[in-house]
Amino acid sequence: MSEAPLLDLFIIGGGINGAGIARDAAGRNLTVMMCEKDDLAQGTSSRSGKLIHGGLRYLEYYEFRLVREALIEREVLLNSACHIIWPMRFVLPHSPQDRPAWLVRLGLFLYDHLGGRQKLPGTRTLNLKRDPEGAPLMDKYARGFEYSDCWVDDARLVTLNALDAAEHGATILTRTRCQAAVRRADHWEITLQDITHGTTQTVRAKALINAAGPWVLDIIQNVTHSQSSRKVRLVKGSHIIVPKFWEGQQAYLVQNHDKRVIFINPYEGDKALIGTTDIPYDGQAERVTADDSEIQYLMDAVNRYFKVKLTAEDVITSFSGVRPLFDDGKGNPSAVTRDYLFDLDSKGGAPLLHVFGGKITTFRKLAEHALQRLSGYFPQMGKDWTLSAVLPGGEIPDADIESFSQQLKTRYPWLPHELRKHYTRLYGARSNVLLSNATTLEGLGRHFGGQLYEAEARYLVRHEWAQQAEDILVRRTKHGLHLTAQQQQQFTAWFTEQFISEPVRLAGAG
Repeated sequence: MSEAPLLDLFIIGGGINGAGIARDAAGRNLTVMMCEKDDLAQGTSSRSGKLIHGGLRYLEYYEFRLVREALIEREVLLNSACHIIWPMRFVLPHSPQDRPAWLVRLGLFLYDHLGGRQKLPGTRTLNLKRDPEGAPLMDKYARGFEYSDCWVDDARLVTLNALDAAEHGATILTRTRCQAAVRRADHWEITLQDITHGTTQTVRAKALINAAGPWVLDIIQNVTHSQSSRKVRLVKGSHIIVPKFWEGQQAYLVQNHDKRVIFINPYEGDKALIGTTDIPYDGQAERVTADDSEIQYLMDAVNRYFKVKLTAEDVITSFSGVRPLFDDGKGNPSAVTRDYLFDLDSKGGAPLLHVFGGKITTFRKLAEHALQRLSGYFPQMGKDWTLSAVLPGGEIPDADIESFSQQLKTRYPWLPHELRKHYTRLYGARSNVLLSNATTLEGLGRHFGGQLYEAEARYLVRHEWAQQAEDILVRRTKHGLHLTAQQQQQFTAWFTEQFISEPVRLAGAG
């Protein structure tokens, strides 16, 4: 039996770092394969606070390099994917019991100027007694500040990076576990298992990257049988979703009694996303959930500032993720660095690069730095290229999402406003592919409730590696938050009948 072709690069992990590295590497004309044991972004990368931000609170821990890089990346990413990333204003009511006003003002001044802000408006001071942003807040909060950051659909950001990687020639394997990786003198032999069907295959690659997130140490110890002096600290972050309880599109950032900050963001139109917690975690990352004490903690933070008082009955759902932070020895989980670093192991043969830490905002720069670390092994590798490149769907002139939405209205006048808005925000310029030759609403196929039509589900199976109903309801979209339990069951039954009983050829599967 002939040997498998020799790839340039194999990547373990289909979260934001793995997908970002795959995209960058494929765009440099390297032959690339990436595997993910679950669905894309199923772990940490779909369970974030959905923000592209510099990390205002990191200034307090003197993380100036990280904040500067993140602030620069904030506008780079805004330009690259204007359909899934957009500006958001954050209101920070001042509490005299917490950080002093001069310290907050200093932090916001640095935040405005550290990263060369160009597009986003700067900080302003608010009179919460007069300005409308103060209406939902308790009367005792009279003063506040407003600053800019960006919102992101985190799971879609991962998928779009994987899609761009595939369109540059990479092979993306989801629900494929890396069982073993054996180092040879000039390459790695990697054994993969298709979790759905139980089949295995062996591939070869000149270099291996471990971007497994919370499972990075498991890959080191049990898959590559290598060593690293780096330590990882797992920190659990939980969020709750409740009905939105204020007017306007502004978000809020409040300081809790323990000086942690909590984000209260508008979410999915009529909902609010509240988080996060920072708790040391030593369980299995696959089984992480928000516990009752975390939910109460988040509600208490809201109730400290807002006139509306949340109770457990208001919580629509909750989610929790495990962040694999590089352990820098800080005792407080909130103080542990969100920066990233690499461990390059080339002893005894082919190179192995471990990725530690990182945050969604800096994934592009992390990927660029990772490829730079490996450049000595690939003299033919292309130059840095992602700084000005757009992600799939972001091919919109001047990043003007409103003008593009109007173009869709002209081309598809029968498309309801809310559905057009949904397609524009999730798929951007690729909306035309999804809508294809449909000429009526009925042409989109079966309607499952809310904004979910058959045409979208088929698009996600064909182009975005959706293999289970949950992939669509929870990660590729947020339809699950807008469908009743019965509607979700009906969609799942239809999806199973259409795609699982008769396997389809998935995008990027080779």
